[in-house]
Amino acid sequence: MKYVLVTGGVVSGLGKGVTASSIGLLLKACGLRVTSIKIDPYLNTDAGTMSPFEHGEVFVLDDGGESVIDRERKGDYLGKTVQVVPHITDAIQEWIERAAQIPVDGKSGPADVCVIELGGTIGDIESMPFIEALGQFSYRVGAGNFCLIHVSLVPVLNVVGEQKTKPTQHSVRGLRSLGLTPHLLACRSTMALDENVTAKLSQFCHVPRENIITLYDVPNIWHIPLLLRDQKAHQAISKVLNLQSMAREPDLEEWTSRTELADALHEPVRIAMVGKYTGLSDSYLSVLKALLHASVSQRKKLYVDWIAAGDLENATEKENPDAYKAAWKLLKGADGVLVPGGFGDRGVQGKILAAKYARENRIPYLGICLGMQISVIEFARSVLGLKDANSTEFDPQTKNPCVVFMPEGSKTHMGGTMRLGSRRTLFQAMDCKSAKLYGNRNFVDERHRHRYEVNPEMVGRLERAGLSFTGKDITGLIAAACGQLDSLLLQGYENKRIIPMAAGTIDTPATIIYQNGTATKASNGTLEGIYSICNGSCGVLGFYVTEFGNRTRADPDIFKWKQLGEVPQLY
Repeated sequence: MKYVLVTGGVVSGLGKGVTASSIGLLLKACGLRVTSIKIDPYLNTDAGTMSPFEHGEVFVLDDGGESVIDRERKGDYLGKTVQVVPHITDAIQEWIERAAQIPVDGKSGPADVCVIELGGTIGDIESMPFIEALGQFSYRVGAGNFCLIHVSLVPVLNVVGEQKTKPTQHSVRGLRSLGLTPHLLACRSTMALDENVTAKLSQFCHVPRENIITLYDVPNIWHIPLLLRDQKAHQAISKVLNLQSMAREPDLEEWTSRTELADALHEPVRIAMVGKYTGLSDSYLSVLKALLHASVSQRKKLYVDWIAAGDLENATEKENPDAYKAAWKLLKGADGVLVPGGFGDRGVQGKILAAKYARENRIPYLGICLGMQISVIEFARSVLGLKDANSTEFDPQTKNPCVVFMPEGSKTHMGGTMRLGSRRTLFQAMDCKSAKLYGNRNFVDERHRHRYEVNPEMVGRLERAGLSFTGKDITGLIAAACGQLDSLLLQGYENKRIIPMAAGTIDTPATIIYQNGTATKASNGTLEGIYSICNGSCGVLGFYVTEFGNRTRADPDIFKWKQLGEVPQLY
C-alpha cells in the first residue's frame, strides 16, 4: 500500500480537501485504484454535537468510527493509564492501516494508493498526536511508500503586488521540526507563482522545483485536477512512490469537457436554501455540491439564495421588517425550495412557513431529514387541520405528535441513541418517482443521522389525506421517503453520497382541477391533477413527486393514479 498525506499550513480553509480529492482523481485517471481517509483532530466522541459554525457540516459515513476513548471504556487497555504515546499514536496508525485496506470502488482487495487528509493547520495543539503518529507511520512503511504534500499560502500584498514566501517557509520549517518533510508543495495564491518565487521556495524549503505546484484561483474547483496534471504532479508523486511502472498518463478528457461545460453555463435556476446555519455555506456543503452536480448535468447555472429560516417568521416582520421582506422576496423568486437537516427549534416556524408556501404555490420542494419532518408537520396542520401538530423534539407535550423520538440503542455507548450511518429504505411501490429516480430499484441504502421519525401511528391518516409514504425501513415502521404534489421528502441524507440519479420530470395536465391537497373525480371517471409549471427550470434538481393522488372530499375511497398520456387515469 502506498500513502499520500496532505497537510496544510499558515491558515485554515486553503483547500486541503479539494487538493486531496483532486490528487485522488488524478491518480485514478492514471489507472491506479485509490481510497481516502479524512482525519479531523477533535476530541468529540459524537461529532453530531458540534456546531456547524465551528466545524462546518458533519458528514455522515456508512459505518461508525472507533476512538481511543472507546477502547478504554471497553477495557482494552486493562486499566492502564491511557497516554498520548504510545496508546493514542499507535491507535491512530492501526486505524489508518485498517481503514486503508477497505476498498471503496466496489472491487475486491485493497487499493494501490490511500490519500490521507489531515485536518487543521500545522502547529495546532490538537493535531500534535496525529503529526507524531504520522511521523512514526512514515518511518514504518518506509521510503517509496509515503509521500507528503503540504498545502500552504503564498499571499500577494496589494501594496507592492509581490508574492511572499515567508509564511510557507515558516510552515515547512514547523513541519520539519515535527519530524515530517514534504515531498511536494501545493502553493495557494491568487495567481501562478513567478519563477523566482518557485526558486526561492525550493531553496529554503528543500523541495525540488518540479515538485512545487501552484494552485491559483480558478472559476470553479473542477479546474484543480487539470492544474495538477498540467504541472506534472502525477509524475512527481509516482516518482516518490515508485509507481512509474504502474501509472500511465492521466486520461481526463471527460473531466475536461465537464469543467468547460460548467464554465459555459448561463441559463439560471434559483434554489432557495432555507436553513438555520446560513451564515456559513460550509454548514451545508454536501447539499451545495449535490445541487451543483445536478444543475451542471442538466445544463443549468445554479444560484443558491440563502434564507435564514427565522427571517420568514412573523416575529421578524415586527423586529426587522427589511430582513423579513428580503427573505420572502427570495423565497417567492425561487424555482425550488430546499430545507436541509438540522437540530433544535430555532427557525422551525420559518421552515414550516417555507414548506407551506411551496406546497400551496406548487413550488418544487425538497426536504431532507428535518426538512422532511417540517413538511409533515405543516401538512398535518394545514391539510388535516391539526393546528397543534408538532414534533416532540420541539413540543414534548403536543397532543398531535406527527414526529416522535424513536432512538436506536447502543450496546457499547452510553447515550448512543442516534440512527447513524447507512440504512436501507424499501420502496412501497415501483411506479413512484422516488424509485424511478433510483433506477427502478426495490430498495436503496442511504446515510442517516437523526433521532426523530414520522409517528407510525399517524402515517395512515396522513396518507388518506394525500401524503404518500413511498419508502420505509426494513421493519415497515419508520418512514424514510414521502411526497405530495411537487415535493420530495427524505429522512436520509441523499446528498452525502455521490451516486448519479435519474433525471426527473414535471408534467402538466391539460385540465387543472386538482388543488391544495384534495382530489376531484371528474364526470368521465378520470382523476385530474395539477403538476407544477416552472418553464422547465424546476425539472433540474429532482424536486418532484406526483405519483400518488389524494382523498376526495365527496368519496371516502383513496384513489391512486398514474400518468397515462396527459391525464392520470384511475386504476
